[in-house]
Amino acid sequence: MLIVLTVRRFFCLNADCVRKIFAEQPDLASRYARRTHLAGDVLESVALALGGRPGSRMTCGLAVPASRMTLLRIIRRIPDDPTPTPEVLGVDDFAIRKGQNYATILLDMATHRPIDVLPDRSADTFAQWLRQHPGVRVVCRDRGGNYAIGARAGAPDAIQVADRYHLWANLGEAVEKTVLAHRACLHQPEPVADEQLEPAAIGTTATPDGVRDTCGRDRPLVTRTHERYTAVQTLLAEGKSLSAICRELHLERGTVRRFARAGSIDELLFKATHRVTKLDPFKAYLTERWNQGQTNSAALFRELVEKGYRGGILTVRRFIHQFRGHQQVRPPEPRPLKPRQLARWIMTRPDRIKEDDQLRLTQVLARCPELDRTAKYVRAFATMMTELQGTRLEEWLTAIEADNLPPLRSLAIGMRRDQDAITNGLTLPHSSGAVEGAVTRAKAIKRAMYGRANLDLLPVD
Repeated sequence: MLIVLTVRRFFCLNADCVRKIFAEQPDLASRYARRTHLAGDVLESVALALGGRPGSRMTCGLAVPASRMTLLRIIRRIPDDPTPTPEVLGVDDFAIRKGQNYATILLDMATHRPIDVLPDRSADTFAQWLRQHPGVRVVCRDRGGNYAIGARAGAPDAIQVADRYHLWANLGEAVEKTVLAHRACLHQPEPVADEQLEPAAIGTTATPDGVRDTCGRDRPLVTRTHERYTAVQTLLAEGKSLSAICRELHLERGTVRRFARAGSIDELLFKATHRVTKLDPFKAYLTERWNQGQTNSAALFRELVEKGYRGGILTVRRFIHQFRGHQQVRPPEPRPLKPRQLARWIMTRPDRIKEDDQLRLTQVLARCPELDRTAKYVRAFATMMTELQGTRLEEWLTAIEADNLPPLRSLAIGMRRDQDAITNGLTLPHSSGAVEGAVTRAKAIKRAMYGRANLDLLPVD
């Protein structure tokens, strides 16, 4: 296309004027522009819809080619729409580079639209933004201390609301620690010996706790766990830091941290030995077939494959090896509940638990008074959270502080430091769910931009 443009020139008759000639400015394009207004609108729409690289490929098909950097510059030149200061503000952080750089996203909770992104997550930056935007009445946040300090400094009259999701998650962590501390209650009582079988003729299965293998030897995993736990605890007692222990033992920091924070070696062994294997669903069948007279491992392996077994024959042989020398063996004991599984049942509404699971949960709670009290505390907190009865929080915290449940008492101590915001979160209808969704979208944009998701690009809708 060839555009023939005619413009008029104007001459200034004032002798003192610096510029003597003026040119008429047409509506076709801006001054010094290399594209028309219409082509600029097309590129702006493509840039907002697709971004850099995909938008650059699309513009080639539209006969207005532009590079990815040009499209990003077009986005940056778009002025932000003026947004009034929201009355209810949502705030949360997200990682620009995990473990190193973090930013803060601010959300208007009435429209669920992001209004700004701050370059860090410090209390001073958040307080400065609040001072520059007066009028915020409610601040919805997680339980991070920086935002609480920033809200008190920048908007002292605003009501702070702690998010209920994070409160429930913190309670779940405390419940799991409580269950782990009373994991002995997860085992069912020992069954009465079968009087119909002679004691010498009754075989035994592998040790229920998984500490020894079928041959009676300590498992290598158990031995290694003992050695690492002893080494880490010894170095900690000498006053060495986690980084120094990592260098000396040649272990990852996460591994050293896990061994350092463990309350006892039994806690580590429980997690290491109670693992689900592919053979677990078929152990009862193997025991039954052995009692019926089938002692050939290869034949038993073929039968298991027909039933859906996806493991190897060596696993079957190792399990059958413990039966040698016995004509009749006891059926394997049911695997004990996992602490995380029991904690999930305690945190789940009773009407959403299967009947069999509800029966096992009732049996465990009947055997362990501490877990029974924990379940009652969870149900009381769930009632407060769903029915917005925040005025009962003081009574709930007092009861936990008087009880002998260390994980829950530690949770109560942390809640005391932020009790006003937690009470508001359990009383007011405000929630930070929209903020979590905005954080998820910001992370998606950050990953899709391949490192070019600067702060001025993240808030764009």
